[in-house]
Amino acid sequence: MIIILLGPPGAGKGTQAQKIQSSQGLVQLSTGDMLRAAVSAGTEVGKKAKDFMEAGKLVTDEIVVGIIADRIEEDDCKQGFLLDGFPRTVAQAEALDNMLNQKSLKLDGVIEMKVDDEALVDRITGRYTCADCNQGYHEENLKPKVDGVCDNCGSTNFKRRADDNRETVSSRLESYHAQTAPLLPYYESQGVLKTVDGMADINDVTTQINDVLGSLA
Repeated sequence: MIIILLGPPGAGKGTQAQKIQSSQGLVQLSTGDMLRAAVSAGTEVGKKAKDFMEAGKLVTDEIVVGIIADRIEEDDCKQGFLLDGFPRTVAQAEALDNMLNQKSLKLDGVIEMKVDDEALVDRITGRYTCADCNQGYHEENLKPKVDGVCDNCGSTNFKRRADDNRETVSSRLESYHAQTAPLLPYYESQGVLKTVDGMADINDVTTQINDVLGSLA
């Protein structure tokens, strides 16, 4: 099974991708991780990516798709994989489709985590993590059981991402709507788009996604 998870920054795609990987046996593929691995391994496409990065340029869509093409040939992807964070544009989606077609593969489903922008801004700006174990918390929705003490490791050191502020988050959402949201009609026209309520409780979102995956199996 080949799945794409779509949604704006902070929608919880990473969390749900990990849950899907655990429950469904699908390998979660992050383009950032794959890019770094390809560069480190010195593969042909990794060398091309390194040249762009060292020149301070964005890696081209062609190179990113090439890295994905190499990665999905590995044994752990034989039963399927989940793409998180790619594609981000219609041009990337078309390049991905062409690559999959060349390998006689096809997308089984694209799951959109639909969220409310204002509520999402509140969700992101309120989140923070334990500086020692990276356990996640939120000022309103997920506080430690003991104020100021991590439930997981007992640390009293917490941190926030510098870009988790209202202005930056709003700007990232604007970019998402301008660049990535056009993917929704693109995939809807292919009959593969499914939508879940990304504002629901984390476990409820997981249940919705599992229901979608069950219908695709």
